[in-house]
Amino acid sequence: MTVVDLEKGAPQDAPQDAPQDTPTSTVVIAPAETSAASAAALPDLPRRIGGVTRSGVLSVFGAAASGLCVTVLLFGELAPFSGGLGFFVTAYLSFLGIYAVLTGLEEDGQAVRDRVMTVVLWSAGGLMFAALTMVVGFTAWRGREALPHANFFTQDMQAAGPLDPLTNGGIAHAMLGTLIMIAIALAITVPLGLACAVYLNQIPGRFSRFVRTIVEAMTALPSIVAGLMVYAVWILNLGMQKSGLAAGFAISVMMLPIVIRAADVVLRLVPGTLTEASEALGAPRWRTVWHVVLPTARSGLATAVILGTARGIGETSPVLLTAGFTAALNADPTNGPMISLPLAVFNFVKSPEPTMIARGFGAAAVLMALVLVLFVIARVIGGRGPGHQNKRQARRAARASRRDTTRFAELHTPGLELFETGSSDDSGENNEPRGARLHQSAAPPRSATSHDAPAPDNGEQSPEDNAPAAEDGEGLPQGPAAADGDPAPQGPPAPDNETRTGGAGGNTDPATGDAH
Repeated sequence: MTVVDLEKGAPQDAPQDAPQDTPTSTVVIAPAETSAASAAALPDLPRRIGGVTRSGVLSVFGAAASGLCVTVLLFGELAPFSGGLGFFVTAYLSFLGIYAVLTGLEEDGQAVRDRVMTVVLWSAGGLMFAALTMVVGFTAWRGREALPHANFFTQDMQAAGPLDPLTNGGIAHAMLGTLIMIAIALAITVPLGLACAVYLNQIPGRFSRFVRTIVEAMTALPSIVAGLMVYAVWILNLGMQKSGLAAGFAISVMMLPIVIRAADVVLRLVPGTLTEASEALGAPRWRTVWHVVLPTARSGLATAVILGTARGIGETSPVLLTAGFTAALNADPTNGPMISLPLAVFNFVKSPEPTMIARGFGAAAVLMALVLVLFVIARVIGGRGPGHQNKRQARRAARASRRDTTRFAELHTPGLELFETGSSDDSGENNEPRGARLHQSAAPPRSATSHDAPAPDNGEQSPEDNAPAAEDGEGLPQGPAAADGDPAPQGPPAPDNETRTGGAGGNTDPATGDAH
């Protein structure tokens, strides 16, 4: 036997232990079969589609250095460019171009676009983080002189002046005023905003589109317009005085469209299959919204409330128009002027005295910390995302499930069970299964033509009359028809010279009527 390998081009001898009388044959091994077999023998290796590689890191740093050098040449030698912002923009654009060229030496066009967009997104995120860090750090650094003093958080500015040191006076009146105003605004905004968002999401129609258009237009409403509206209606027309309550109304006007818009977007993300399943089980619309839609979107609704709070807590002009200005502590939102932290910051930093400027930056740092605390509280109330439960929520859901299972079992337990054996009654005569009593109660009444007719004159009695009375269902036919409550089918009557079967199962003589 000869084996020919097409890849090697030389025949191979057959094994020597083959029988000699076997006819000679040639086996050709194709190259495709060989490559397929070798490929199948290789182990499967996962393809790496992300992560940091050595060539990628070198390309980024090389492109950054090259872009910086090109920008220095352009601004210093080749072109009459100047300015820090122009230098930064030119360096960044040069970096992107050089990085795209370096990546194109190893990858295709799709990979180049992916790498360049990844760098752009990372750069935007880093720029925003740097700006946020700069704002927070600069505010805390400038307010470092006022923040260490305890009186800064416990005293007001009624007995302190611009020339007094930082050991006198504080922002207690502004902190309390901000908390009261935000509490009033949240009490108005949260129920109205969530109810309006649910209406826009659950009841689509011509009027809901009109309301959505008004809400979107109110998101760009200037804060001074809201303050003027509340000032004209509440103070001028109704004759009320400037107070924290009026400022709460003005802040709620600014917060309401933000909360409605954000909550509407979140409620749209709730899967429609959840609401369809709830309504298919027979739940009304309000119960579906309360037990399915709102719990599913709870985390997003908390974020919507935080966005509205962040918008309203930093307002200055509506508070100045509706609450006035005071340097004393006022805890009554319905009587007397009240001040907030943003308005206090504005009045502190416009003073030329360094101590007042330090108080202003300290009040701004406290305002940022207050927003952070409110955000944490909203995160705790909102909980985790849909489908994620903590241990307390899991235990509560398990308890509710057990209660529902018990309630459903009690509602669907039948009064009589066919195969449940019953105990004997007081007289001790009833020991048969409960199913027999069920058959007896389900048996139809006898018709008047067959059972209530008078006996024949010839003295013959029907088998039903001769049969002894069945007690508690004994002697009744135990078949499918009897179990369903229908009478058993009757056969043709027996001739006079033959015996007939009685109701009790015995033989009756047709001549004498005696049972054998």
